[in-house]
Amino acid sequence: MELNANSSVRRPWSMRTAVAVSLAAAVACCLVVDVARAAGAGVALETPRIDQGNLKSLQRGAQAFVNNCMGCHSAGYQRYSRLAQDLGLSEEDVAANLIFTTDEAGEPTKVGALMTNAMTEEYGKTAFGVAPPNLSLTARSRGTDWIYTFLKSFYLDPERVGTGVNNLVYPGTAMPHVLWSLQGWQEAEHGDDEHPDTVTDLKLMSPGSLDERAYDDYIADLTNFLGYISDPIKETRHRIGIFVLLFLFALLAVAWFLKKEYWKDVV
Repeated sequence: MELNANSSVRRPWSMRTAVAVSLAAAVACCLVVDVARAAGAGVALETPRIDQGNLKSLQRGAQAFVNNCMGCHSAGYQRYSRLAQDLGLSEEDVAANLIFTTDEAGEPTKVGALMTNAMTEEYGKTAFGVAPPNLSLTARSRGTDWIYTFLKSFYLDPERVGTGVNNLVYPGTAMPHVLWSLQGWQEAEHGDDEHPDTVTDLKLMSPGSLDERAYDDYIADLTNFLGYISDPIKETRHRIGIFVLLFLFALLAVAWFLKKEYWKDVV
């Protein structure tokens, strides 16, 4: 078959072009996800200074979680025994300081049990209008920046019947401000006459037992713990990944010198 100069032939993509397009698509998807997270909040998210390798921070975060969150929320994909193993605690320490629930028989919850509570889904819906979610994977679905900013953004709102508070990051949230005794009460500052319903800032009206820096550190530890339970193997995976990359680089060097040796006599 002959083709003239005006004929068009669709040529297959080269491997380089296909890889470039795939990388561009992956980067675009990541950007879309990040923008969606930030835009969904409607406010700029703050980034906490957290480190999941900091065992002391995780221990403080675990204590904050069981003291303030587990009355309503569970961490149903995490076991106390795994928490003890990863956070450098003994099972006796966990049983004495982090387990305050009982099983169906009324016996103290065992260390090998999941981190659940006694609140049923039906009771949660009756009390809050919606069942409090399992927080095991919240840090993966929302992000640690979202959690940290959410815990800082409660403010008084008389129109919210039941809880009396609202939240900048999650407007209309059914969650009460359980950390009010630590942070205190904030009130919203609104925009100009053209935008009277727009909240421009939050002002501390009644201080809590912690100053601003101490409260930020407290919720940073709590956020760090929620990040840990959403991916307990993260630190181990990163550590193994470094050794894998070092091995692959060493293998690449060996393969390169073998290639030179095998092909040195080939014209």
